[in-house]
Amino acid sequence: MYICIHYNRSMNIATISGDIISFTSLSSSNKRFLEKEVENLIKLLDTKFDAYCRIIKGDYLECVIKNPEQSLQVAILIKCFIKSIKLENEPNNKRFKYFKNFGIRVAIGLGELKRFDAKNGIIDGEAIYMSGRKINTESTHNKERIVIKNTLFFVSKNEQLNNQFTAIIDLLDYILNKATAKQCEVVYHKLLGHNENEISKIMKITQSVVNQHSISAGWNAIETAVNHYNKTIKTS
Repeated sequence: MYICIHYNRSMNIATISGDIISFTSLSSSNKRFLEKEVENLIKLLDTKFDAYCRIIKGDYLECVIKNPEQSLQVAILIKCFIKSIKLENEPNNKRFKYFKNFGIRVAIGLGELKRFDAKNGIIDGEAIYMSGRKINTESTHNKERIVIKNTLFFVSKNEQLNNQFTAIIDLLDYILNKATAKQCEVVYHKLLGHNENEISKIMKITQSVVNQHSISAGWNAIETAVNHYNKTIKTS
């Protein structure tokens, strides 16, 4: 689906910028597999959330979220999807562990978007600039020593919103970075609206194991945060 929007007045919209961690250091086969998986994710986000996403140079993701209140849900979904991808192990790659532990850096930008033309690849406005700048500031490209502190961000020109969400985003980031690939996969499916019986069939594990992964991943806290964000953005 192609969307072309030209805004004649200011309005808030949500964008997401994402940078897959240690992508350039991965083997060629892992890069190809990862790119195909991200393409599948992009199709799902279009179908499920009416979101336009594109991947640039294999490791940089840009999204426009039609309904801004869904942007945190989509950001967490993206992070959990990337973390749950099963790549071939690379024992001689010192940076491989960073991909496994963190997956992707994701920033939500809430602000004006003057032009959006999916067909011609145009995303223009402060929202995408803010999320993009945040990701670029935290980038580890070409850095000899990697120190990763945060991988989930929210930025806007509304300081009240920024202050309100800083602690929530930081806690979610901590929870998700500690979660295993299986736990992230369960969270991913729950964010898509699947119940535990459905997830057990998808993942081919028992419902009790799904429930344990859900508890260990802190699903109740994640769901509460997403719902709070949704309601706050709707009324802001």
